[in-house]
Amino acid sequence: MNNLLHVEYGQTGQSASHNDMGMREMQARAFAQRTSQYLLIKAPPACGKSRALMFLGLDKLHHQGLRKVIVAVPEKSIGGSFQDTRLTENGFFADWIVPPENNLCVDGSDSGKVSAFQRFMDGDECILVCTHATLRFAFDKLDVTTFDDCLVAIDEFHHVSADGDNRLGGLIDELMNKSNAHIVAMTGSYFRGDTVPILLAEDEAKFTKVTYTYYEQLNGYQFLKSLGIGYHFYQGRYIDALPDVLDATKKTIIHIPNVNSGESTKDKHGEVDAILDALGEVSKRDPQTGILHVTTMDGRTLKVANLVDDNAAERPKVQAYLRNIKSAGDMDIIIALGMAKEGFDWPYCEHVLTIGYRSSLTEIVQIIGRATRDCQGKTHAQFTNLIAQPDAQDDDVRASVNNMLKAITTSLLMEQILAPTIQFKPRSQWDGGKLPPNTVVIDDTTSSPVSQRVLDILNGDKGEIMASLLAQEQTVKEVITETVPSETVAQVALPQVIQTLYPDLTEEEQEQVRQGVLQSILINQQGGLIDGEDLPDDADIDMGDGDNDEQGEGSSSGNVSGKQFLKMGEKFICIDNLNIDLIDAVNPFHGAYEILSKQVTAAMLKTIQEAVSATKSQVSEEEAVILWPKIKQFTQEHGRRPSLNSSDPIEVRYAEALAFIRKMKQQQMASQEQ
Repeated sequence: MNNLLHVEYGQTGQSASHNDMGMREMQARAFAQRTSQYLLIKAPPACGKSRALMFLGLDKLHHQGLRKVIVAVPEKSIGGSFQDTRLTENGFFADWIVPPENNLCVDGSDSGKVSAFQRFMDGDECILVCTHATLRFAFDKLDVTTFDDCLVAIDEFHHVSADGDNRLGGLIDELMNKSNAHIVAMTGSYFRGDTVPILLAEDEAKFTKVTYTYYEQLNGYQFLKSLGIGYHFYQGRYIDALPDVLDATKKTIIHIPNVNSGESTKDKHGEVDAILDALGEVSKRDPQTGILHVTTMDGRTLKVANLVDDNAAERPKVQAYLRNIKSAGDMDIIIALGMAKEGFDWPYCEHVLTIGYRSSLTEIVQIIGRATRDCQGKTHAQFTNLIAQPDAQDDDVRASVNNMLKAITTSLLMEQILAPTIQFKPRSQWDGGKLPPNTVVIDDTTSSPVSQRVLDILNGDKGEIMASLLAQEQTVKEVITETVPSETVAQVALPQVIQTLYPDLTEEEQEQVRQGVLQSILINQQGGLIDGEDLPDDADIDMGDGDNDEQGEGSSSGNVSGKQFLKMGEKFICIDNLNIDLIDAVNPFHGAYEILSKQVTAAMLKTIQEAVSATKSQVSEEEAVILWPKIKQFTQEHGRRPSLNSSDPIEVRYAEALAFIRKMKQQQMASQEQ
């Protein structure tokens, strides 16, 4: 198995340390924006969003004049994250107390919970926790002005959508337009490009955003040092491929494929039995907990939870046991179908093995989040996607190719999410001291300064831009399989995405965003930035302005002081004057083709390329203009024009672009004659 991404983290302990009010780094960042009426917190799993909401809610009750705090979670089990918490013990001014009758994340009828919600709104109590469904049902029974002077907090906000049929989205819209309610929205996977926009652009603009990145979270852990995202391709039955990817010494969650997917055997219970056989021999099922005890070939005993079994008598016992895990020895392997994802907390989990592609980026983020808890004794977390490799003899090879490439394209965004975040800082706001790691200084004193709007997009929305780019599946597939040049992404697809997301930007601002996004990707691809003071003495320095310092001279002359460099090959290139051609040549999906070419045979790679080419998009005028210099270069180097019959997909694309150019020229000449 090859990792598409492997990131090392600094183990700084910063994200887990507390200030004098008992707040972790992310919580303090959110609390600093506590007076905002609409607050959107984008932060990864396990960073303390639940407690951040407690701090915010209590401040709004005690210091901002609000009457009530309503917390809505997607399912009952997540309601436990908002149970009574003694915040005063760590320096806060009040405790979070939820009266039992106001905890509606319990068993019971919908009508009974709606009645309890209505009593709460009419009474004097201040805090209530319920599910999204209960909030929706109760909202339908109440006048929207009932929520005046209340805080409505939506956990896992990605369940909301701007789609007209999304009732939770409609509820938010009404609260914002017909009441003075405050809203705190929290999510670990907020990506507009995933499917439908979560909020309309005009509503989203009203929210104050607090972003805490995956990298900040993981880099600030105490124990976890690295994270890998990898793929393994198989043919035949996935059960037969399990020994290659399943390490029974690692604490693992196995998500078997949906019964409607091509990877499924259509017998979910039979799949669980086969996985158990791969682990060893089942010696017993604990009658009290429902947990299976499996004896491995080397004599160890594994504790295995079967969450696929939906037996009404057994599954509640297993779930109850999982909620009360206290030590690493309490559980070894969890086998699940649709469970053990969002909101599921098992800090000891080291490996999530997901069988079959997941088309939802949100789901992938949530799955990976199961393994990225910080825990003593856990130094590495791993996400493995086991994907069916297309069979060239299969009549439905195109569907298999699509599944395979969708799995990779959807997961590619994680490369941007989990790697160090590049931050852009205006020169006017820099005091000349040592810059934080991976910070790019932008000259805002020139004739074409970078606006604050552009800076906000580059520092806060790069993930959303990449998600929208990935939504252009056909383009991404063509680039990954190298059936079109990578320039198609950088110079055609990416500008279109930026223009769609930010139509209010000028052309110059859109180009600044485009270059900034590509520069961020290039920096991460090359391993990050290096300060001039940290260059080796014998560094071969390229200042990027046509005046290269020879080896070692840059350091000794002081020209590199305050400069930042990228190591590309044997050279250290100053980013101040980074060549635009270098930026334009960035392929955001550079690692994907390498993964494919290493793990499939040449014949299979050709089959995949042919399947993609059969559905390829037409050459656009923009792409033809971009490829024209490449076509001329090809003709000069080979002494002939590119051929449509070539075995090289890139040459075929050049030939298609040339045919398009000729056609356009003929049409233009005909029009002139007329």
